Amino acid sequence: MSRPSELQTPKAGAGVLELLRQFAADPAAASAYGEDCLKRTQRIEPQLKAFEYLPRDVTAKTGPLGGIPVAIKDIIATSDMPTTNGSAIYRDHVPAADAWVVARLRDLGATIFGKTVSTEFAWRHPGPTVNPWNPAHTPGGSSSGSAAAVAAGLVPLALGTQTLGSVIRPAAFNGVVGFKPSFGAIPRTGVHPLSPSLDHIGFFARRVDDVALALSLLAGVSADDVHGRPLPAFTLDVAHGLAPLAKPRLAVVRFAKWERAEAEQKAAFEATIDKLRAAGAVVDDAELKELDAANWDAINTIMLSEATTIFSDLIARYPDRVSDVMKTHVESGRAKTAMDYLAAKAAQSARQKALAAELDGYDAVLTLPAFGEAPRGLHWTGDAEYCAPWTFVRAPAVALPAGFGKNGLPLGVQVTGSYRNDLQVLRVAKWVETALGFDPGLPPIAQQAP
Repeated sequence: MSRPSELQTPKAGAGVLELLRQFAADPAAASAYGEDCLKRTQRIEPQLKAFEYLPRDVTAKTGPLGGIPVAIKDIIATSDMPTTNGSAIYRDHVPAADAWVVARLRDLGATIFGKTVSTEFAWRHPGPTVNPWNPAHTPGGSSSGSAAAVAAGLVPLALGTQTLGSVIRPAAFNGVVGFKPSFGAIPRTGVHPLSPSLDHIGFFARRVDDVALALSLLAGVSADDVHGRPLPAFTLDVAHGLAPLAKPRLAVVRFAKWERAEAEQKAAFEATIDKLRAAGAVVDDAELKELDAANWDAINTIMLSEATTIFSDLIARYPDRVSDVMKTHVESGRAKTAMDYLAAKAAQSARQKALAAELDGYDAVLTLPAFGEAPRGLHWTGDAEYCAPWTFVRAPAVALPAGFGKNGLPLGVQVTGSYRNDLQVLRVAKWVETALGFDPGLPPIAQQAP
């Protein structure tokens, strides 16, 4: 006869809060769930290719995140597992210490559930991960494995990073919730840098409640991350979840690039607006012309300039272990002048300060997370131009699943706001999630597993 914990082992696709409530009622279910996640991952991984390394021990620990398997993007240091940074240079590298955020997860009782595939140094040269909805399509990047692992129901929570669009875009492509907190909210100590003025740590999960809980527990500061700034603290009741912001005022921002969006993405976005209005939200069109005009060139100038400083020596030492993609980007960075960089940094500061005033009277922004479905092929992880403005101004951003495109791949929407208004943006996102009532379910790759 089966043990009670076996009868109650949560199904794939359960959310973090749902799991914590079950584990509180039946502590033995936590270890059973971890074992189930590992077995499921071992079955699916040969097709999905989301992981660089899987855990050996999934025994549940105690703590606020006790029993929750968390997958870690492979540019984030783990002292007991290799951290390859998506590069042949670091193929067998095991760091001496955990990244700040990994150490914090361990202290909270989370199970560190392996390392997920990243593009090379979280830049643009992709890894082998496929989209779980259709393996002929990219999962997005650079947090490819983390997004795909959550979408396939292998873990309920995963860490990613974003420098342009590497959390929000893959979340949209895989049909999960992605959250990029405000810049500096979570220390990046132990995370391989790409562009220190732009690098953010973020989360993938299946519910807004889950990423809100993650932020409430993981936000902090570290003396080793000079860009850190503590967010206003908040707590989240696991029994009830995040309180949504009722009937919010939303500014719809399409930007000039709207015309390039796929027809199905536009239709899903307009249908979302209709549903939110019907549910009681005030939804107005708004323009952020200066941000639209300034962000793409400026953010790439900052990223290329800083990344070139970081990676030039690495390329010189290991030319045969670095992709041609990275070499090309570094050459582009060398063409940037000090004046280019300083002008881009000044534009970043100006637009960040201006955004709060520009959004006065609104609770959040509703916009696109991507131009449409995940592109076909694994050679390109997709266009980040709809994510870049919010990374540029260091604002919190949430991707929510909102429908499917013509190829049966997920489509999303993005909720964002001004810098350090993370809790308000999350509360609006929770309201939008509830009003939409859309759950994409598990993708085919997960449904085929026994």
